[in-house]
Amino acid sequence: MLHYAVVFFVIALIAALFGFGGIAAGAASIAQVLFFVFIVLAIASFLFGLVRRG
Repeated sequence: MLHYAVVFFVIALIAALFGFGGIAAGAASIAQVLFFVFIVLAIASFLFGLVRRG
């Protein structure tokens, strides 16, 4: 999932470079959502791992 966030971020940078503002904003927002979902899942996985060991 982090990989997809990075891919959409790169797409946003390339689109912004060529002047496609709407596409860049859309790709950046998708990258931001995927990154936050990744963070939430990573924290949940870490916490469930601690609970399972304890």
